[in-house]
Parts: sequence; structure tokens; C-alpha cells
Amino acid sequence: MFDITLLTESRYINPTKINAFNKNILLEDEIVLKALEALNLKVNRVAWNDTSFDWSTTKNALFRTTWDYFEHFETFKQWITETAVKTRFINSASLISWNIDKHYLKALSLKGIKIPKTLFIEPGENVNLLQAIQKAKNNFNFNSDEFVLKPCVAAGAHHTYKFHFSEWEKHDAVFKELITNEALMLQEFQKSIVQDGEISMVLFNGRFTHAVVKKAKEGDFRVQDDYGGTVALYEASIEQIKFAEAVIDACHEQPIYARVDIFEDNEGELALAELEIFEPELWFRLYPKALPIMASAIKEKMSL
Repeated sequence: MFDITLLTESRYINPTKINAFNKNILLEDEIVLKALEALNLKVNRVAWNDTSFDWSTTKNALFRTTWDYFEHFETFKQWITETAVKTRFINSASLISWNIDKHYLKALSLKGIKIPKTLFIEPGENVNLLQAIQKAKNNFNFNSDEFVLKPCVAAGAHHTYKFHFSEWEKHDAVFKELITNEALMLQEFQKSIVQDGEISMVLFNGRFTHAVVKKAKEGDFRVQDDYGGTVALYEASIEQIKFAEAVIDACHEQPIYARVDIFEDNEGELALAELEIFEPELWFRLYPKALPIMASAIKEKMSL
């Protein structure tokens, strides 16, 4: 019986070609595994869709790099339902099911957490992109003429588009295609994310440990390293830490691990870009002091 199984996806199990991207993934999982083993826990690492693995043989399953979930979303949802009765998820199945869909941003905003101005467009709505923009401006006080469009269920900037109002026709076809089957978010483009970067705050059992700043490459707006973005350790302010803690407090249960992505919005106020309590990158390789904190947080919460 394993105490904890680290969850990844099949392409990160013994990859034949090692590049800078999957090298970091393998490194991070290895040091997480060793940190847990240092607490005398029996740990292994498995792809979430490995049909040969018996999930009743592990007490807990820790989500790490299941980044292909949105490509197989219905299968993934079914797997969560079936597997949650055989083992305990870290974070919980309830938190993951809530966090996997970015409608959670609306729920947090209703609890007083500042988010960017956002229009949620539900599947099958009979609108084109121009009508969505007009609704955002008239009903949700959008002031900018620059927008970001993205799915409510996605990762790694998949189907994420930045455009000016004058370019709406160029993006209308993909908008209509996507809205047929999935919910979308239309947001004001936030200038500070390009100018100053996005700050990722990492917390374990509600306790802040470290932060990084992610910046897009010149001429882009996406901060992910898949698109040439950079990441570096960042010294968070007391205000930023309190904001991140408030986000965690607004969750319906406290996550064991969380990454709170924040930025300064177009009005100059701190706002939440995303709350990652499902499969976030946590940059232990940049701040290894967080490893024993994470391991102890898991052991304490899981009573291992």
C-alpha cells in the first residue's frame, strides 16, 4: 500500500526526449517525491489515466502535472468520480471539481475577492463576439477596447486570444465555434501583466511560503514558459500576502496547497487572475525551502 501517489500524465512518464520543459517537470516531481519519502511515506508516481494501476492500493493521490485533463475532459471527470471512492485526493475531489472550471472566479467575487472585469458566456448562447463585447461594456462596465477571450475549462493559455475591439470580426468564427460546446470568458486586457508581470503566491494549509513573478516575452501577453515567458523569485509585500490569504479564506474548504495568481488591475488595485488548487506548478526548484513545509502540511492534514 502506498501512502501517496503523485499524479501526472502519460507523456511525462519516462519521456524519450528530454527538453527544458519536461526536464523541469521531472525534476520537480522527483524532489517532491523525495521530500515526502523523507517523512517515511511510501510514494510512487503514476499517470492519472493508467488503466493498469489499482487506485485502491494508494491511500492518497496528489495532483501534480495532469495538464492534459482538458483534452480529455469528460473522461477525466468520470475518472475523478470513480477514483474518489477508492482513494483520497489532495486537494479534495470537492475542491478540484470546483476549481477546474473558472466559474469559481464568479463565486469568489461574490465573497468580496477582486477579479478582473469578466463576462461569462454560456454554451449555446445565441450571440456573436460583437454582441458579447457590447454586453460587457453596457452591463459590466468594461472600459478598455482590448480584450482577452478564453475557455472556462483549459490550461496553458489554450484557446486564449488577445484582441482589440477593431479586430472582433477576425475572432468571431472561433468564438462561435467554441461557444457551441463550452463556456467562455471575455475579460478586459490587463496592461500590468505585460508591463510588470503576474505574481504567483504559494501557500500550504493557508500559510504563505514563497512567490514568483512570471513575465511574458517581448511582444506577447502569455506568461507561460511554453510561450517564452520567464519566471523568477519575487519578494511579496504584506498587502499581497494578505490578499492571497483572503482568497484562500474565501474557499469552501481550505486547500492543502494553493497558488494564488495576482496582478494590479487597470484601476491600480490588486486582483485575482487565477486560483490554482488543482495542478499548479509551484516552483520548488526556485525555492526548495518550501518542500519540507509542503510535505509536513500533507502529512499533518492526511494524518499519515
